Amino acid sequence: MRGVTRSAIAARVEQILKLLQLEGFGARAVGALSGGQRQRVAMGRALAVDPLLLLLDEPMSNLDYKVRLDLRHELRALQRRVGITAIYVTHDREEALTLADRIAVIDAGRVVQCGTPEEIFHRPASPFVAGFMGADNAVDVVDDGPRMRLADEATPAAARTRAHFRGDRARLAGLAQGPADASLSLAGTIEQASYLGHGWRYRVRVGHGQIWVDDPAQVPEGTHTHVIVPRDALLLFPAAQP
Repeated sequence: MRGVTRSAIAARVEQILKLLQLEGFGARAVGALSGGQRQRVAMGRALAVDPLLLLLDEPMSNLDYKVRLDLRHELRALQRRVGITAIYVTHDREEALTLADRIAVIDAGRVVQCGTPEEIFHRPASPFVAGFMGADNAVDVVDDGPRMRLADEATPAAARTRAHFRGDRARLAGLAQGPADASLSLAGTIEQASYLGHGWRYRVRVGHGQIWVDDPAQVPEGTHTHVIVPRDALLLFPAAQP
């Protein structure tokens, strides 16, 4: 319908099949493919014609990790090459940060923040946006000047601040090692340890809640520790009212 020659169509189809890692499946009926393969076919049909506008609703949710990585970069390259406009719906913040020029974060059907990936990631406008962008550790703190401390049950609401931070910006220290230069030092107990390949992820019980911390060192479960969070890693918001 677009007046493209058969040879050009065949070449583009082979290019898309290779991109989607579907070589050898070109002659197979779509209904005979797996769910993930069919999702790749749908993506290929959209990409094959170099469209001016793409509407994408979680198109990579069923794809293998490596295929998702390849497609992210292909989509970004296509957008820059032909000036394509794309509206991309995703719950994956890494996809959003990789693909977007601007991100709109939606909560309960309302846009709660819109901005560049850097703005959304480093300057979230609310606790919801902070949590969505990975700063899902949250504690109520009291600012005592050079450092902060965990609020307790006796702390009035007016003196509390809600602090969000990412697990990879915190670190573990021994129970007696709460350093003087720490912005926030939280005493706790390691309840769970998981090895991630590049380091360890710990679930730490702090007061009545729990936080997640990434640290390169292996520490046994049950160890009493301090979670140290530098001041510039804290995203501060008004404390929730009772």
